[in-house]
Amino acid sequence: MRLTNIAILMIRGHKDIKEKLAKALGVTKPAIYKYIRNNDDNLTKAAALEVIKKELDLPEDQILERETIVA
Repeated sequence: MRLTNIAILMIRGHKDIKEKLAKALGVTKPAIYKYIRNNDDNLTKAAALEVIKKELDLPEDQILERETIVA
């Protein structure tokens, strides 16, 4: 699962969210920058999603990409 481009752009532009994400995930701020750059799955963990929803005030469908199933 990955974040939408909208969510990534908003996180990049948000002043305080990176520090809050680092604290919620128990990692350093540089790790958060790496997660954002790579749209890492760690940003979809429950603790990270809680911070993102609260700080960005976005509904979940604008935060998470829909997964497509290939048959």
